[in-house]
Amino acid sequence: MNLEQIESIFMAKQGATKDFPFGDDTIVFKVMDKMFGLISLKKTPLNINLKCDPNDAIAYRDIYGCVNPGYHMNKKHWNTITLDGTMKEDIVKDMVNESYDLIVSKLTKKQKEKLLLK
Repeated sequence: MNLEQIESIFMAKQGATKDFPFGDDTIVFKVMDKMFGLISLKKTPLNINLKCDPNDAIAYRDIYGCVNPGYHMNKKHWNTITLDGTMKEDIVKDMVNESYDLIVSKLTKKQKEKLLLK
């Protein structure tokens, strides 16, 4: 996957925004001002960070060599995925969806209603 492809997956999510709060080399994707993904532009191949259920996070690390504990993140809840082609695109999309859904599930009722109006 290239930058354009992975970025389009993030931005396809309802209410997704992108920002550069950590500098020009890290894209942060948010929903209602809560991070659900990051892309590091420093490395080739690209690395992305995604939030994950703690049990799933460990399972992904056991199954895929390209998945490691989240770099500069809470390693219990975040994974870093190296987009080196060893993981199918569908799995990456599922992981992005899971990250987004985990963040949205923690939003307040008011935030969820506002999100649906966007």
